[in-house]
Formats: sequence, structure tokens, C-alpha cells
Amino acid sequence: MYEALLVDTEEGVRRITLNRPEVLNAIDGRLAQELHDALRDAEQADDVRCVVLTGAGRAFCSGADLRDHVPGETSLGEVVRARYNRIILRLRTMEKPTLAAVNGVAAGAGANLALAADLRIASDRASFIQVFTRVGLVPDSGGTWFLPRLVGMGKALELMFTAEPVDAVTAERLGLVNRVVPHDELPARTLEWARRLAQGPTRAFGLIKRGVNRALATDLREALEYEAFLQDIAGRTEDHREGVAAFLEKRSPTYRGR
Repeated sequence: MYEALLVDTEEGVRRITLNRPEVLNAIDGRLAQELHDALRDAEQADDVRCVVLTGAGRAFCSGADLRDHVPGETSLGEVVRARYNRIILRLRTMEKPTLAAVNGVAAGAGANLALAADLRIASDRASFIQVFTRVGLVPDSGGTWFLPRLVGMGKALELMFTAEPVDAVTAERLGLVNRVVPHDELPARTLEWARRLAQGPTRAFGLIKRGVNRALATDLREALEYEAFLQDIAGRTEDHREGVAAFLEKRSPTYRGR
């Protein structure tokens, strides 16, 4: 079905692996289209309750495939709009938890692809770099939006201006990743975390994402009102009823994502 991706599903976890290891999973037109389609399919699939994004080989994603355009002749703005923006928006608005398992270098658009996921777990061999200024460009794929919110404006500008790499330990300290694990343990630790998310109250997770995305662009009064609106929706879900029943019966809940 896909040429540039590997896709599999296990226990409610849809794993999407960027599969161009010979070019460090650089994003060309085909990979961009397939990744968008795979994310859309995962979003719509009833049996998928958590999405994991990772890379094949020694890289997560090295960013844009620079062999795909000629400087001065290709409209990079159109490329960004057509390839990257819809992928980033799909990750941010998908009402299922998304987890980036960063197995190696995440550079440029590849770094920001990881930042677009809800959560990030990284190999101790992983690194992040806003490489854009090395080729006279500006961060895209949400970099100017994600980085200041994760690490603060000053550090974000430093990372974008200098294009210096950040190792996994530093990335965790800065808040770029949630967890760092030994490289050989990354697949197992990722699956463990993803299974836990897949067994959770999926509708509540989706509503949380709605609330956080809205709150980042509004004031407190509106955020409070939107929380009440979302809570009304959550209160009508089967998972809420199951959670309350499990609490009263002193047992672990069995959520079904409805």
C-alpha cells in the first residue's frame, strides 16, 4: 500500500515508520503524501487508539529532501503549504494521542514533525537540530510555533539562529522530549507507553487536545468557558460512565474509546 512507509497495528496502536533509511528518511513528495494519508487513515480507523511515529534505520527524519528542488526556481512556500502544513495540522488536531519515538537525528522539518506529536520518547542516541539557517532558510512545519512554547522564546531563537544540535539528554532537560531511554530499549518502551495510552479514555484525550490547542490562542475567561463546554461532552461518553463505575466498584476501568 505504501512505498515510503511501514505501517502496522497492534493492540490499538498504529505504528507509522518513515522508511527511506538510505537518505535518513528525508521527506520528498511521495513520503509527504503517504504520511498524510497514513495519518488520515489512523485518525479514521476505529481500531486505532494511539498513533506512534518513528523512523527506520539510524535517523528519525532528516527533514526536507533538498534534491527535490532547485534554489530560486522552486516556490518553497508552495512546497511547505502542500506537503508539510497539512501533516502538522493532522497531528495536532487528531483526537487520538500521538507519540513520536525519536530513534536518531531529527533535523529541520523532521525535528518539527516530532514536536508536532503530543508526546515524545527519544533514544539516548537521538538529537534535534533546527538546521534551516545552514541553508539560508527559516524554520517551517510549525517550528516557530512549537519551539517557543516548549523551551521559551530566548532558547527557541538561539536554537533557530545557531542551528546547533541538541542531544537527547539536553532535549529532555529543555522540555523538547518527555522521556529518554537506552537506544536498544526504545521500541519496547515506546510500545509499552503507547499501549497504556491506547487503553485509556480516547474521547477524553481528544477533548484535552482540543482544549489545549484552543487555550494556546485565547484568554483565561474563554479557556474556562471552553473547558466547561468540553466537560459537558466528556460527561456523556461511555468511558466516563465506565470510569465512575470502576471507581465505585474498586476495580480498574476498561475503556473502549467511546
